[in-house]
Amino acid sequence: MLLEGKVAIITGGAAGIGLATAELFVEEGARVVVADLSEQAGAEAAERLGEAARFIRCDVSSDEDWATAVQRCLAEFGALNLLVNNAGIAFLSGRMTPENLSLEECRQVNRVNVDGLMLGCKHGIAAMRRSGGGAIVNLASVAAVFASPLAVPYGAGKAAVAQFTKTVAQYCAKQGYGIRCNAVLPGTIDTPLYRTFSEEVRAANLRGVPLGRAASTREVAEAIAFLCSDRASYITGALLPVDGGLTAANPLRAGD
Repeated sequence: MLLEGKVAIITGGAAGIGLATAELFVEEGARVVVADLSEQAGAEAAERLGEAARFIRCDVSSDEDWATAVQRCLAEFGALNLLVNNAGIAFLSGRMTPENLSLEECRQVNRVNVDGLMLGCKHGIAAMRRSGGGAIVNLASVAAVFASPLAVPYGAGKAAVAQFTKTVAQYCAKQGYGIRCNAVLPGTIDTPLYRTFSEEVRAANLRGVPLGRAASTREVAEAIAFLCSDRASYITGALLPVDGGLTAANPLRAGD
């Protein structure tokens, strides 16, 4: 199996891409810590995944919660080999344009999307060094490379995730830690939230996607699992779009 014998922490693991990733990791032989702020959803997810999974409540913006989560992972499973920094939020109260920004809302969004990820890497690197190395996958977004005028802090934060991913990759390589770090950039994903949008909104959203459809959460999880596996042993510092060709497309020719 692709991840046989590995131990992973997956943040935001109770739903969406995080849950799909946890399910796939267990199928591929890994033991998984589902780290999430939602105690009920997290506990239910871990129960469904069986003996190979544990739930740990974790506010990723808390240094103390991260320290506790990693310590508990080591106590439960004896190692930490893989870290998937998936937890994130897009916005809190609707559109956040350059004109109507709330500084506090910007800080709240990126306490999770940026600070939480940086703390995860900090604690994850220390534990992985003791475990003999490993792999980190950070969830960025196509918003890291495209303008996001209706979700300014989200786009800015995801761009920071992309930059930080490269920095961690280079640092760990130079230090000889045996830890790789890559990022996945999802595009339009078929999540419960996406399905609440009107048909018109979904059609407009897909207009520039060459494959013409949204991805399933499983398709994103497959990319994450590959980057975490030994099959990606020479890949570090990469930004992998999982976007149906969106970032490769010419928006001026979207109708061709």
